[in-house]
Amino acid sequence: MPFCYVGSYQSAGDAVDNNGTKIFYRTYGHGPVKVLMIIGLAGTHESWGPQIKGLTRTTTSSDDFLLAVDRDESNSVEVCVFDNRGVGRSSVPTNKSKYTTRIMAKDAIALMDHLGWRKAHVFGHSMGAMIACKLAAMVPDRVLSLALLNVTGGGYECFPKLDRQTLSIAIRFLRAKSPEQRAAVDLDTHYSKEYLEEYVGPNTRRTILYQEYVKVISASGMQSTHGFDGQVNACWRHKMSRRELELIRSAGFLISVIHGRDDVIAQLYYARRLAKKLQPFARMIELHGGHLVSHERTDEVNQALVELIKASETKISPYDWGNMPKKSSEWTVTRISSGTMNFEEGNKLSLKGAILEKLHLFLLHSFGLFVLGFGHLRRALRSLKPARVGPALA
Repeated sequence: MPFCYVGSYQSAGDAVDNNGTKIFYRTYGHGPVKVLMIIGLAGTHESWGPQIKGLTRTTTSSDDFLLAVDRDESNSVEVCVFDNRGVGRSSVPTNKSKYTTRIMAKDAIALMDHLGWRKAHVFGHSMGAMIACKLAAMVPDRVLSLALLNVTGGGYECFPKLDRQTLSIAIRFLRAKSPEQRAAVDLDTHYSKEYLEEYVGPNTRRTILYQEYVKVISASGMQSTHGFDGQVNACWRHKMSRRELELIRSAGFLISVIHGRDDVIAQLYYARRLAKKLQPFARMIELHGGHLVSHERTDEVNQALVELIKASETKISPYDWGNMPKKSSEWTVTRISSGTMNFEEGNKLSLKGAILEKLHLFLLHSFGLFVLGFGHLRRALRSLKPARVGPALA
């Protein structure tokens, strides 16, 4: 099986810490264009299935199948997907401190070294997008382009908007003790309601996907408590500093921020805010879909990824790529749309918006503390016989 022992490709300090740590990976396709895909919380490499097929036109791993050598590779793409530490067939450190987005980015960099890839297009989903951001800030000279799917800024930004639906999902998630219960809540977490209620033949997508999810969760093995808690810890501690964002911007590669408007996990607001911080290099793409928009809107997402690769390969100017408005133009649009709005009124609205945002952040922080406290209490009560649940698809 293809494994990368990350300590073999790291400096002395990291090598000692990661002695024996291995990352399971798969490669698909073959050619000069290299794409590294990083999946999110509790997900395995298989979650990139629709994108693997869309970019390489195959679902057969290069590790299992000897590809023909006489084919035309002028426009071919080689994709690498892998299981993050803590899930799937990769190592599962038991110490929570061994899980941060920076450490996991170093895993991905070691994997690039293992493959002999000097540079690559780096795509990440959810937690994987956080890891991709860290990687891009750490080794910006090795990134050809950056795609951030359903990304958030970590910490309090990981908490969904407070409403009855998300509170219900959170409670159901905490109570899930079987593959059937976990599959049911995962569907509401990953997809929009409209998509789930669409009919495909005699059955709804919800019915079809539910059966698939139960099968996958039951057969894929259960993510350990150490792995899940560690990855949650990585999301909670994630933060991109101004310096890191500036390192990404100064590198000059193109960026796509792709998000589902109906995402109940990673709020669209934070994805937009990150895209604005990365202008003029970022293009914001909003699609009708949930947190797993890469599955729900496969064709649109794949098209966006292909366009990003082509634009990067042809050296398109970031000013022709990015679509985020500058601050000055935002004020102009607001002023024009408001008719008689003057400067003083604009300041009042900005102050009101800032107050509302701070209130929202306070509520999110309070809710986060409640969830964390409830989680610790729940684990303490179940410590004699913990119930573990299989990993989600993403």
